[in-house]
Amino acid sequence: MTNPSSLPPGFWPSWVSTDLVAGRSVSLSELQAQGDRVYWLEGRPQEGGRTALVSVKRGEAPRDLLSANCSVGTSVHEYGGGAYTVSPSQRIVFSDRKTGAVSLREAEGSVVALASTPGCAYADFSFDATESGVFCVREDSRVAGEPAAAIVWLDRHSERVLVEGDDFYASPRPAPDNSHLAWISWSHPDMPWDATRLMVALLDWHDGRPETGEATCLAGETTRCSCVDPVWENSETLLVSHDGPGTWKPCRFHIAELPSEGERIAEAMPVFLPDPGGETGFPHWVFGQHSLRVLPDGRILAQVIRNGLSHTAVLDGSTWTACPDIDAAQVPVWVEGRFAWLGAAPDAPQAIMMNDPPSIIRQAFDFPSGVDAQDCSRPEKLTFPTSGNAIAHALYYPPVNRHHHIADGEKPPLVVMAHGGPTGRASAAFSFKVQWWTSRGFAVLDVNYRGSTGFGRAYREALNDAWGVIDVQDCIAAVKHVVARGLADPSRCVIRGSSAGGLTVLMALATSDVFAAGCSLYGVTDLRALAEETHKFESRYLDRLIGPYPEQEALYLERSPLSHVNTLTAPTLFLHGDQDKVVPLDQARSMHDALRARGRLSEMHVYAGEGHGFRQQDTLTDSFARELDFYQRIFRTDGTRSA
Repeated sequence: MTNPSSLPPGFWPSWVSTDLVAGRSVSLSELQAQGDRVYWLEGRPQEGGRTALVSVKRGEAPRDLLSANCSVGTSVHEYGGGAYTVSPSQRIVFSDRKTGAVSLREAEGSVVALASTPGCAYADFSFDATESGVFCVREDSRVAGEPAAAIVWLDRHSERVLVEGDDFYASPRPAPDNSHLAWISWSHPDMPWDATRLMVALLDWHDGRPETGEATCLAGETTRCSCVDPVWENSETLLVSHDGPGTWKPCRFHIAELPSEGERIAEAMPVFLPDPGGETGFPHWVFGQHSLRVLPDGRILAQVIRNGLSHTAVLDGSTWTACPDIDAAQVPVWVEGRFAWLGAAPDAPQAIMMNDPPSIIRQAFDFPSGVDAQDCSRPEKLTFPTSGNAIAHALYYPPVNRHHHIADGEKPPLVVMAHGGPTGRASAAFSFKVQWWTSRGFAVLDVNYRGSTGFGRAYREALNDAWGVIDVQDCIAAVKHVVARGLADPSRCVIRGSSAGGLTVLMALATSDVFAAGCSLYGVTDLRALAEETHKFESRYLDRLIGPYPEQEALYLERSPLSHVNTLTAPTLFLHGDQDKVVPLDQARSMHDALRARGRLSEMHVYAGEGHGFRQQDTLTDSFARELDFYQRIFRTDGTRSA
């Protein structure tokens, strides 16, 4: 074993190279299955960040289904998702990220255009039962102002608006017999985890094209609740995750009991399924997320988030049974009598997995020679006391490197992570943004501060009116907790966060002396500018997190990191893309310039062609290396020994 005195933690050589992170790794998402095939999207930094559509059947090698100049994606709600779907006959409708055009790939491979409109974007596709066309969400930007939302029907010849009037729509799902259409909708100032309406309407078909009858609100009209991920169990019953009980739980609505055309009800009564012991819903940041699935034999499969960690379970009659061999990011799919899922183990590459027998279909990367699971850090779930006599949550990852160890009496430097959203969650699935640090001798503390999902509605809403305050307090309390346990060096704690997490980072640096340095990746610095400039999906998000704007302008100033440059003395690194429409580049530039004007150590790097989140190989390579170098230089300046 290498002498630890010559290689202090934070400076260990690592198997997690920039080439592995950005050049030989892909991202896997949006798993689907039809017939004998499994389908997924594959993000490829080495191809300019292109997203390919890939498919495989048993006994064959995975293959791309679209040409190399096509990148599957959508800009609806800016964050996208739900950019393709596959029919039972294995026809595929997809949106091209670059052009926004929607196309149909026939089962034999030919591609034809569907009737999509320039200036509009489309997402969340669902074929009707006869595969005549697709229902989807459309965002229309042809007129100045906020894009107009609608549910539309697309086929080869026509585009027909079916539902409009609300600010947002998601999950248009036709019943298996084409008799009804279900969807969810919401309007400003609510976000979809605040309140949605679950709707259903009769479908009337003429010449193979649908029209919607009068809509009925199943949930959300008289009771404020969030419903997500509607799934038809059969033509008469609809499943959905409903947070009326305080957490998202699966329930059933009986469509046969609804009134006939012209009659109205105040709201249908959900029948909640047995308690799965956790949340079965995800915050609707992107389309294409799935937490419930009906199996061919009628059992119900669910992805359950329990205390922030993900589990898979199946409901047979009145009993939920855990699936301990399935470590999945979302609910598995069913293909030829077995499950396939997107693996989410903390100590293995992201992969498309199958059971019966266990097999890996596609892996995001291959471990280098001589590296395996024992070289990966696994998280310890922590709960700790925080302000207001509350309890908060985090995942702690110890440094792991089989060739190096920490000397007796020495404590590792600590990287604290503030997740984005802020309505999001720190996941325990394998992540380079964790292993990059732990393999070099850092400990990592990924904080599920109050406001995070996976802990129920009350925990999620604890951040209302308090963003920039209690999230910061929770990150500081988490550090104090692990320091008290002897798990980190109190003099070498740094904090990093992206998007909303960037605001948490900067406010933590400005209001405490806990951190030696910090990094804001495309982070928020000016809440007033964010309220005035950000995209439609989040344009009223701050009404809940801060307060109505401009009525609460003084509070927006108080909570903005830009207002605290005088007290922010720790070295700070800003990394931002010049095409970011969610948090515009001026947010980082203004903060960086203000710090530099006061003589503070602030560094900034702008990545050409990058939006909100980094995709390109060169960007990923540089951003990981640049942040590591920044912290190492700070530690050397503070007298830490270097290699």
